[in-house]
Amino acid sequence: MTGSASADLGQGIRWQVCRLPTVASTNEWLLDEASKGAAAGTVALAAHQSAGRGRRGRRWDSPPGASLLASVLLRPIAPPDELFAVTAAVGLAAADACALVAGVAPGIKWPNDLVVWDRKLAGILAESDAAAPGGREGSVAVVVGIGCNVHWGDAPGATCLAMHTDRQVSPDALLDALLDRLAPRVPGLDAGEGRRATVAELRQRCVTLGRAVRVERDGASPLEGTARTLDDEGHLLVEDVRGDVVSVAVGDVVHLRPLTA
Repeated sequence: MTGSASADLGQGIRWQVCRLPTVASTNEWLLDEASKGAAAGTVALAAHQSAGRGRRGRRWDSPPGASLLASVLLRPIAPPDELFAVTAAVGLAAADACALVAGVAPGIKWPNDLVVWDRKLAGILAESDAAAPGGREGSVAVVVGIGCNVHWGDAPGATCLAMHTDRQVSPDALLDALLDRLAPRVPGLDAGEGRRATVAELRQRCVTLGRAVRVERDGASPLEGTARTLDDEGHLLVEDVRGDVVSVAVGDVVHLRPLTA
């Protein structure tokens, strides 16, 4: 395991990248490090995950070296119902990184996917531990993991950067660009105004809005309608077939009418 650091992020935070040849899950590894007091700015980067996971316990599998598999530890001072902004900040930074490194500008599908023509390029998973020691008073340890297909996208409904660019792209270069674009967003996550600004940026770039959708929700029947907007907490507001607007905090979205090139 080796480490490298970047410039100061404005709160005494410096990126410290821990390179792991193989790990069960970068999120799991970094949550364990957070429980031992790891500093904000710690990053886990793996060449391979043996038990990578996405939302709702799904597996994330890819051949060694074919994808960016990384997790970032941040410790924002924020109430639990506003932590979606942390996920949004990483998603926005990841989309920017793809554009910078590969010339590919993915859309952001609510709540946490990067897509190219509705095919999944990357997934993002945030997990928090309010009891983790080592942070500032009032802060919450939030680990945000990303799995981005760089050279491999053979799963159903998936794609990869290599399918959309002639550039030579490496997971390391993509991570460097992601951290560079995330750094200026980190200080704003401590303030309500900054978190709302992050969600507002996502609102402008979210390809789910305006689309006919079906939302799969735990403990409730699927919701079909039109995705209208995001509120300041990042909840998806869906207008159903009766014209009622339903706020969705957690759910999986299916775009019902695919985009065509």
